[in-house]
Amino acid sequence: MTIDVVLLESGGSNIQSVKAAFARLGVEACMTADPERIRRATHVVLPGVGAAAAAMATLKSNGLIDLIPTLTQPLLGVCVGMQLLFEHSEEGDTRCLGLLPGVVRRFDRVAGLRIPHMGWNQLTIAAPHPLLAGISMGSYAYFVHSYHAAPGPSTLATCDYGGAFAAVVGAGNIFGAQLHPERSALVGSRLLQNFLSIRT
Repeated sequence: MTIDVVLLESGGSNIQSVKAAFARLGVEACMTADPERIRRATHVVLPGVGAAAAAMATLKSNGLIDLIPTLTQPLLGVCVGMQLLFEHSEEGDTRCLGLLPGVVRRFDRVAGLRIPHMGWNQLTIAAPHPLLAGISMGSYAYFVHSYHAAPGPSTLATCDYGGAFAAVVGAGNIFGAQLHPERSALVGSRLLQNFLSIRT
């Protein structure tokens, strides 16, 4: 089957770098807000860098909020895009897509903990899954974020920053990566390649 990846227009500043990451895998991903084009795709990516409220407003203005829950192909949220998959975000008191249970909260200010969480950190594999095939326990990935989701039933991998948070999630056809796969070298490349191998 031919792989056809679309990136949802969510206003994220990392869209070009995500496109470049797929290009390195030999896949040309196009950015679109066209519902029919999105429905035809084999894989859908919700990228995002910035604020949850602004991203949700962009999705609403592009007519995508009602469309996204109806998608049946694999959907991957990246960074803020992953946070939007949950029910609510403390950032701007934002109602999100509600595709996964849980609330996204700001990191607590504790001694020695810088916010945002920025840089390389280790993954702990919480559950085996095709999305994490070939990614070993303790692998390093790159993060930039001030908000996080607590580990829950959809958590596939965690990371520790003043406590454990969900780094990779998955349930049904819905997946999310709080890490930046486009900046996480071989681990990020493998995660994206694994995503492309998933069929629903």
